[in-house]
Amino acid sequence: MRPINDRVVIKPATAEEKTKGGIIIPDTAKEKPQRGEVVAVGPGKEGNLMTVSVGDTVLYGKYAGQELNYEGQDLIIMREDDILVIL
Repeated sequence: MRPINDRVVIKPATAEEKTKGGIIIPDTAKEKPQRGEVVAVGPGKEGNLMTVSVGDTVLYGKYAGQELNYEGQDLIIMREDDILVIL
């Protein structure tokens, strides 16, 4: 998979199964993760180089990107501008 322009493909982190205190979180109460690993990066747009690279762990907005399932993996495609922080 090769994204175009300033798009980035991210594999979201798994949702927490337990709290730090050991309480198991049911599926209905789990929050969508806002962290993930970059798996593919586009070439950039209009001569602007991309800041993120493959393998970076990033934080992104709660409602950012388009979710999809590709070859059995849950992925998110978003613009680089939707990424808030590289960890």
